[in-house]
Amino acid sequence: MDIMQQLTDRVRGKNLSIVYPEGTDLRIIEAAARHAEDAILKPILIGNPDEIGRIAGEKNLNIGKLEIIDPNNYPEFDAMVDAFVERRKGKATPEKAREILKDETYFATMLVYLGKVDGMVSGAAHSTADTIRPALQIVKTKPGVSRVSGAMVFVKGEERLLYADIAVNITVDAQAMGEIAVESAKFAKVFDIDPKVALLSFSSKGSAVSPESEKVAEATKIAQKIAPDLPIDGELQFDAAYVASVGESKAPGSPVAGHANVFIFPSLEAGNIGYKITQRLGGYEAYGPLLQGLAAPINDLSRGCSAEDAYQVAIITAAQATME
Repeated sequence: MDIMQQLTDRVRGKNLSIVYPEGTDLRIIEAAARHAEDAILKPILIGNPDEIGRIAGEKNLNIGKLEIIDPNNYPEFDAMVDAFVERRKGKATPEKAREILKDETYFATMLVYLGKVDGMVSGAAHSTADTIRPALQIVKTKPGVSRVSGAMVFVKGEERLLYADIAVNITVDAQAMGEIAVESAKFAKVFDIDPKVALLSFSSKGSAVSPESEKVAEATKIAQKIAPDLPIDGELQFDAAYVASVGESKAPGSPVAGHANVFIFPSLEAGNIGYKITQRLGGYEAYGPLLQGLAAPINDLSRGCSAEDAYQVAIITAAQATME
């Protein structure tokens, strides 16, 4: 079955709500209006209702079923300010909190934190940093996870792969790479991937020795200690991780080599290059980048996204909520 159809079937009927802070962006209005019409999930737009109505009217979009929240007229704003001040533990006065929470992304992130919505999709008109910063300050990372990372999911026929980190951390130490490996295995299950995790290097099982390959070997030990029941192995070259005959030769006896479907890269440089080669030359459908490691489902769109992208990422975000 098509991956988006699977995720749609999973979230349909669960009354999950996804907030879009960029409520005045036409692409977001189109995606939200479609969700409201399809009744797959409950979309919520943040912004001025008159402005949203004007933009929708110019394109003949029906937004009659949409919930729109204006931070300037939110009846529970005072309570939100108090909760923000408490969450920031003295880093923001009530006056400063009122100013910060007029920002739509901070406001929407607080809705997630307070349990008013099940997840958030942002980034159509803002940078990744503008999405992640409020998330880290308010929602924060899951227990035992030190940082957010970015994943990309690839689909071709029956095959499904996940790559990480391909979007957030320029460099990672062994501890962070090990944590990302475990979190990626958990995230893969959202897409019905039975995870077999390979931590990648230019070396397989000590075939080359350098600080870089030793970092990946140490990260593997950390990941295996965190999640001893998961099939995790490294350090592995990509061909040893992906091709059965090569895996048998370079890493005999490995539970992962030759059969990996979750690939953990040692740096953002390697991950970004690797995922774009896979996407452009491999003939795979690509979904992402998607954020993993946060304590609640929040995802970041590309500023070049389409309404379809926003529509799909909201479904993925809702599917994440079903796994929390």
